[in-house]
Amino acid sequence: MGLKKILDNLKPTFSEGGKLSAFGSLFDAAETFFFVPNETAKVRGAQIHDAIDSKRSIFFVVIALIPAILFGMFNIGYQHALVTGGCTPDACPCADVWGNFLYGLAVMLPKIVVSYAVGLGIEIIVAQWKKEEVHEGFFVTGILIPLIVPVNCPLWIIAVATAFAVIFAKEVFGGTGMNIFNPALVTRAFLFFAYPSMMSGDKVWVNEKYLDSINGPLSVDAVSAATPLGQLAAGDPVTATPMQTIIGTIPGSIGETSVIAILIGAVILIWANIASWKIILSTFAGGALMAYLLRYDGAQNFEWWEQLTVGGFCFGAVFMATDPVTSPRTEGGKWIFGFLIGAMAIIIRVLNPGFPEGMMLAILLMNVFAPLFDYFFVQANINKRAKRAKK
Repeated sequence: MGLKKILDNLKPTFSEGGKLSAFGSLFDAAETFFFVPNETAKVRGAQIHDAIDSKRSIFFVVIALIPAILFGMFNIGYQHALVTGGCTPDACPCADVWGNFLYGLAVMLPKIVVSYAVGLGIEIIVAQWKKEEVHEGFFVTGILIPLIVPVNCPLWIIAVATAFAVIFAKEVFGGTGMNIFNPALVTRAFLFFAYPSMMSGDKVWVNEKYLDSINGPLSVDAVSAATPLGQLAAGDPVTATPMQTIIGTIPGSIGETSVIAILIGAVILIWANIASWKIILSTFAGGALMAYLLRYDGAQNFEWWEQLTVGGFCFGAVFMATDPVTSPRTEGGKWIFGFLIGAMAIIIRVLNPGFPEGMMLAILLMNVFAPLFDYFFVQANINKRAKRAKK
């Protein structure tokens, strides 16, 4: 192949002793992006090999995210059209699908570029310093970060939050596979606590940077762009219909609004054996049970099952809780892990209006306990075998 031959000819230049050896990790990242490495693990001892490697896993995760990405881009344009008078809520949201999508693409693309540029830049620098290859893990994290931030979040804040997450939630633990917290969620947590004005209120969920050539900047103050969770936290009636929350034509983080798009991604991940269906199912079970038990007077117009369709609940259950690095390895641990995430998310939402979106905190909290769940199930299995051996 032509590209393979070009890379093979350039490799000595970037290898140790070559003129551009300082950029060896960058070259390695580019090479492994296009071609599967011909090296295997060098660790001694018994190992099990199959067709599932990190690159294949990451490929399927990115594929599974495409429906949420595409719908998120469309919804950016659609919400913008609502607040600027381009359409009305009663009108068919499909009236200008292409125009809405192109507007959303223009808004989304810089966020993706900044996320990858900052995150991969730091990973390449660290890999070069440690004389290691660049791991592929950030290819998923880099696309997750733009999907879980408000549409109006400034690029410089995304850059700062991404850098913080890569350094303090990943590299200080040893890099890919060693981190105990999901880096994308750490990015959102950093934004939530360091820049709360960028993560709350009405306007952050809709891109208001619109300039009319005749009338000047259009005001969106008169238009409600609050998320359903924001309305619940404020004690206001939820204006979104159940169908809107399922389709996703509501304000919210870019990739988290469409239940349909997220469930398509879930099917892909489960079919490819990348995500644990046990974690996903138990997360929804824990959330459903807790939402049913915590029905309260301020939410008569919001059924318990609707708690599962708004905010980041679905997205977190499918793409965040199932992170193989930060979730349990034992089958029993997965059931408990997911159930507690769902239950804790609803508890935070309902009992603490200051944190209307509880999914982020619930997953990060359970990330801490994931090794403990594994320990107890592994130890129980060891004790069971020991008792059986004595008989």
